[in-house]
Amino acid sequence: MTDTSTPSGGAPHDGLRHAIAGVSVADLAARHGTPLYVYDAECIRRRCRDLTRPRGDDAWDTVRFAQKACSNLAVLDLVRREGVMVDAVSTGEIRRALAAGYAPHAGRRGGDGLPPAHPIVYTADIFDRPSLDEVARHGIHVNCGSADMLEQLAERMPGAEVTLRVNPGFGHGHSQKTNTGGEGSKHGIWHESIPDVMRRAEAAGLMVTGLHMHIGSGTDLAHLAEVAGTLERVARDIGRSLDTVSAGGGLPVPYRPGEVHADLGGYVALWNATRRRLEEAFGHRIRLEIEPGRYLTAESGYLVTEVRAVKMQGSRKYLLVDAGFNTLARPVMYGAYHPMTLCPGPGSPSAARSREEVAVGGPLCESGDIFTQTDGGFVATRDLPSARVGDLLVIEIAGAYGFVMASNYNSKPLPAEVLVDGGRDRLVRARQTPEDLFRGETV
Repeated sequence: MTDTSTPSGGAPHDGLRHAIAGVSVADLAARHGTPLYVYDAECIRRRCRDLTRPRGDDAWDTVRFAQKACSNLAVLDLVRREGVMVDAVSTGEIRRALAAGYAPHAGRRGGDGLPPAHPIVYTADIFDRPSLDEVARHGIHVNCGSADMLEQLAERMPGAEVTLRVNPGFGHGHSQKTNTGGEGSKHGIWHESIPDVMRRAEAAGLMVTGLHMHIGSGTDLAHLAEVAGTLERVARDIGRSLDTVSAGGGLPVPYRPGEVHADLGGYVALWNATRRRLEEAFGHRIRLEIEPGRYLTAESGYLVTEVRAVKMQGSRKYLLVDAGFNTLARPVMYGAYHPMTLCPGPGSPSAARSREEVAVGGPLCESGDIFTQTDGGFVATRDLPSARVGDLLVIEIAGAYGFVMASNYNSKPLPAEVLVDGGRDRLVRARQTPEDLFRGETV
C-alpha cells in the first residue's frame, strides 16, 4: 500500500499554514514574490518511491512520468534521479527531457530477459513537423495514437519499433474533459481497428513492440482494473512481437477531505497477473510500465498568492488575490477543487481566527476568474479563516497541471517556481518580466 499521509504534515485544522516543507510561507513570498509556485522535493521523492520501491514479483518494471503534469527541469531531474523514465508529448517536452539529463536511447537488453526501457517516449495522436524532425534526429521511441503516424514515421525511421496507444472503447475521468477513452475522445487507435493497423505497420516495415492504454485521469481501482482485461485481449490480437505493455496513468490523488489514494498493491498485483498470462502465451518476458502524471507531483505543489481586496457583493463575501486562472486553470476548466489555507501577512495577527464562507477570485477581467467554482462555472464558497489585505492564501495540491497550464492572458507574466529541499528553497524558474511578454513582437 502507498503512504497516504498528507504532504508537508497536512493542512492545519485551524486553516492557517505558516510553512511549506519547513520553510516559512511569509519568507517565501518575501523572497520570491507572488503569485508563486512552491514544490516540496521530498514529497515528490516519496510518491516516486511508492511506485519504484521493490515488491518482489509484484512490481512495475518501469515508472514513466507524464511530464505534461509538471515539466520544470528541476522536477524532471529529481524524478530521473529516482529512476523514473519520462513521457513527452511535444518537441518542447523532448528538449526538456534531454536538458534534464535523460538519454534519448534505451540500453541493451539486461540479464533478466526484459527489453530495455526507453528513457523517453514520444506519445501523441499526431506528428507535427517539428516533433517528427526531433524524434528522427534523436531516435526517440514513439507511442502512436493515430494510424497515420505509422507511415510518417517509417519514412524517417525505417524499421523502427513502435508502441500503439489503443482506445479501448470506454473511458473515465473526474471531468468529461479528462476522459481519454470512448467515442467522445480523440485519443488513441480505436480497438476494433487493430487488425488493419497491424497490416499498415507491417506494410510500412515497422515492428509493433509496445501496447499502451489510458482511459482518463482520476479513475478508481475498478476502472483501472477494467483496462487490464481489455489490454490483454488486444495484446493477444497483436501477438508475440509485443515485449512491453503500459497500464497508462490516471492514479487518483485525494484533493477533498475523505478521499484516499488508490490501492497500489492491489493494482500492481492485478497487472502482474495480466503480464504473466501474456508471458506464458508469448513465450518471452514482458516489460510492465505505469505512466503516472499527477500522482507524482500534485501533492507536492502549492500556489502562494496575496489577498489584495476583500469585499461584499450583496450577501456574498469575496477574497480577491493576485493569482488568476492565468496562474491556475484547473478550477475554470474542470470546476476542480483545491484545498486552501491562509498565512497571516506582515503585521497581521497569527492567532486562530474566526471562520467565514467566502468566494475566492483573481484579478482577471473575466467573470470566470474564480477559484471556488463548480463544474459548469457556478460560483461556490469556501470555509476559511477571516482574511485581510496582505494575508497570503495558499492553494494546495497544485503541483500537477498548475504552472504547465499557466498563460499570459491579460498580459500577466508567468509566476516564479521554487523547489524546497532539505529545509532550503531554491528558485528553479525566474518570474517572467513585463518585457518578456512582448519579446519578439514588432510594431
